[in-house]
Amino acid sequence: MSSVTPTTVAVVGGPLVAGHGDGRGLGWVGRVTARTLPSLPELRVFPLAVPHEDSSGLHARTIAEASLRFTSDGDNRLVLALGSGDLDSGRSVARARLDVANVLDEALARKVSAFVIGPPPEYNSERNRAIAELNTSFSDVAKRRGIAYVDTFTPLLGHPVWQREIASSRDHLPAQEGYGLLAWLVLHRGWFPWLGVQDAMGDS
Repeated sequence: MSSVTPTTVAVVGGPLVAGHGDGRGLGWVGRVTARTLPSLPELRVFPLAVPHEDSSGLHARTIAEASLRFTSDGDNRLVLALGSGDLDSGRSVARARLDVANVLDEALARKVSAFVIGPPPEYNSERNRAIAELNTSFSDVAKRRGIAYVDTFTPLLGHPVWQREIASSRDHLPAQEGYGLLAWLVLHRGWFPWLGVQDAMGDS
């Protein structure tokens, strides 16, 4: 009997990784996982969320926490779902960029394939101007290393559903439709090619 290599994906990020605000409790991670399982039944996904975290905290914990979920005989992968915590801690874009670069370099050194999801827009227009700068910087870091990067900021900035949900939420979090939008962007911006499989549901 042939053995099947397990695929383990650690998803590191903030509250959106945990699906906070979603009445169904799925978030984008649950939706993406459900869509992927028909193509990759051996997939195991571990959401590792910490609220209000900046890039320094992300750098400090990512490899250590992800490694606890990885297997010695499997295909180990890392998803960085980046947020805007650096705006709250006062960390500069240059420092945030370096932190993300260090995480990705550490993953590459361990032969762990990475996938990066950029920060989505928020309700505050002033913060969005700063998030746009983070998004551009994070995208450049990933692309310089040949790592897939999903820009969620640009398509969601003026999206009426996204804006409505984060505006109506007490914590300015998306709800079911907003998480559906995030999941769609992830699934259609390189997710299946990154995993090396085809979308079994055949929706392009």
